[in-house]
Amino acid sequence: MKKNLMFLALAAIGLASCNGGYKKGEGGFLYNFYTSNSGPKVKEGDFLLANLIIKNDADSVLMSTYDQGRPSPLILPKSAYPGDIFDALKLFTEGDSATLKLPADSVFKRGTKPPGFKGKYLNYTIKIVKVIPKGKLTDQAFNEKITAYMKSQADAEKNAEPAKLKKYVDASGQKFNKTDSGLYYVITKPGQGPLIAANDTAVINYVGKLLGGKVFDTSIKAEAIKAKLGSLDQRPFTPIHVAVGQRKVIAGWDQGLQLLNKGAKATLVIPSSLGYGQMGAGPIAPYTPVVFELEVVDVIHPKPGSLAPAPTAAAPVAKK
Repeated sequence: MKKNLMFLALAAIGLASCNGGYKKGEGGFLYNFYTSNSGPKVKEGDFLLANLIIKNDADSVLMSTYDQGRPSPLILPKSAYPGDIFDALKLFTEGDSATLKLPADSVFKRGTKPPGFKGKYLNYTIKIVKVIPKGKLTDQAFNEKITAYMKSQADAEKNAEPAKLKKYVDASGQKFNKTDSGLYYVITKPGQGPLIAANDTAVINYVGKLLGGKVFDTSIKAEAIKAKLGSLDQRPFTPIHVAVGQRKVIAGWDQGLQLLNKGAKATLVIPSSLGYGQMGAGPIAPYTPVVFELEVVDVIHPKPGSLAPAPTAAAPVAKK
């Protein structure tokens, strides 16, 4: 009997060792908490704000809210199946952080498997920043509470933006110029000929980045591949045409392009007031400055009496 107990104990230790200290949850997912706080667990219908990194078993990052510059909001839906990510989140309370390993076969049985995905698990590193319980609140009261919280977060981002800009510019090692509107720019390669004027069409290549260096858009295929951007086969990856001074693109482009001429290369650091503003866009959070590296391939001057052509669809369009 003692021998059997010893064998079972050793087997349990071996299993824990194989899982790297992870515990097993319903549906076969594994979890390991780094920070575990007291308090109510997340429930279906609760609002939560979370930072997360999703990786495959090869440690390749598939998605990161840290790259996006903001945590992701979610009202926890009903689980689609036992042990899915929404089920796993019910183990958390506000302030908790953990790694979850969800079996890839279970996840992708119900969704599209990313091209080239390899490995047994999808690995989620999660930090719960905020929880607003639904409890017995009416839908209106619940939504008002969420709106008030998100506004406070946006106000904090707005107030922090000038310091972020200054820190980036100071650390860049480049001698940026600053316009009266707040646009920072540095010309890294001078061009030739007259400056681009309103109603001209600038033909440009570009790379758009967040201040942390994450590329969110580009017209250059090699840069898109390096940044692991999606939908590579759905884009032409050619220089884009921008109708300058027509409010067809963000103000930072309209202003910045008129500082350049044909052949010029430049870096623009664009504050949110000249970029994507209080709403943000896609991976760009509200009140987030962005960086664009531009190369002016050509400048097309309009014929007398004609209008500038429409901008290429891929250009960063103006705020509505």
